[in-house]
Amino acid sequence: MDNPTPLDSSVLVLNRFYSVVHVISARRAFVLLFKQCAEVVSYENDVLANYDIQSWVELSKLKSQFRDSEDDWVKTPSVEIRVPRIIRLLVYDKLPERAVKFNRRNIYARDEGHCQYCGKKFPTSELTLDHVVPRSLGGATTWENIVCACVRCNVKKGGRRPEQAGMRLVRMPRKPRRSPVLKIKIRSEKYRSWRHFVDEAYWDVALK
Repeated sequence: MDNPTPLDSSVLVLNRFYSVVHVISARRAFVLLFKQCAEVVSYENDVLANYDIQSWVELSKLKSQFRDSEDDWVKTPSVEIRVPRIIRLLVYDKLPERAVKFNRRNIYARDEGHCQYCGKKFPTSELTLDHVVPRSLGGATTWENIVCACVRCNVKKGGRRPEQAGMRLVRMPRKPRRSPVLKIKIRSEKYRSWRHFVDEAYWDVALK
């Protein structure tokens, strides 16, 4: 995303029983908070605390004097509000189906932005999706046949199999068991509070 704002940052959503449901934008999270459909869950220094939107705004006023470099802040005409990292839905107790969506974002995340032919890392704007076995040769559009490729390698390979083009895959493409996007975010200190709730069992939640 070009020029993301604090409202574009990610927020982990828990159901009523503190199980992971999905990930949404801070913009959507604030809508749920102001509608009183959710509350903020704060997990800092091994202390778990819950806040409605009013108490979260009051806490933000206090926290504004001691800002963490990893925090995001949203400015309103009257106050700055700290963007929550986790919210809990107050009336929702279901879990989504645990399946990794087959989409462009998850493919880029699975391959971690690396061309699967030369192994170099590129921004997503410089990557393409390549059918390992070309569609013209019967190749399917599946997890096991789609990889990230830089433009140069994609052009070199053309409508051939890798071995026909004298190329080799860095690794064989597979369907991930867990959400690759969530796995990457969890490594960041910005989302360190997620680690308490997101374990091996929940790394395959659908992202929205």
